[in-house]
Amino acid sequence: MESTRLDRWLWSVRLAKTRSDAAAACRGGHVRVNDRPAKPATAVHPGDEVRARVYEQTRIVEVTKVIQKRVGAPEAQACYLDHTPPPPPKEARPVFAVRDRGTGRPTKRERRMLDQLGALRPPRP
Repeated sequence: MESTRLDRWLWSVRLAKTRSDAAAACRGGHVRVNDRPAKPATAVHPGDEVRARVYEQTRIVEVTKVIQKRVGAPEAQACYLDHTPPPPPKEARPVFAVRDRGTGRPTKRERRMLDQLGALRPPRP
């Protein structure tokens, strides 16, 4: 097998949960093959680079094997090389004062300290 539809390949290698999700991503302009916008019926060949933004995550993969049927996860991962850069490290969050459970309501002094640290809940709409 030399080529297959892009939406079918994205679904079969488990980059998209359903084939309709893969087709919707293609129609929405979130998938590129070799730096060109791709439609769901675009042919995918071994050696192509696919950039897919599915489920708010951008994946950059190189096609190594073309399959049309959905297979197990280990076999699916053998069908592409993942060139996705690692996500940036999460920023260190400031340490907030932690109150023991069941200690009751904070006193006025404790409340001022919490306000000073910025541990207030976001304002309600």
